[in-house]
Amino acid sequence: MSEAAVSTLIPDIKEILAQHGRFPVENLSGADDLYNAGLTSLATVAVMLALEDKFNVEFPDTMIGRRTFRSMESIAEAITQLAA
Repeated sequence: MSEAAVSTLIPDIKEILAQHGRFPVENLSGADDLYNAGLTSLATVAVMLALEDKFNVEFPDTMIGRRTFRSMESIAEAITQLAA
């Protein structure tokens, strides 16, 4: 997937993280580790549900985990795959 495609999703993902992630996101880049920044497993569920609503996708069990939610870029890549 192109870097441009990922970067277009980052602002919406960042907004969802700010609302549902329960940690400060304003200084994070797309590649920063969200778990190191303060994302918890409980907040991950809230973020995932908000992402599903916003982008009209459903994360399968195989995509629910740290690998998918480790950064805004990895989330954007997952959303792009699911929306295809």
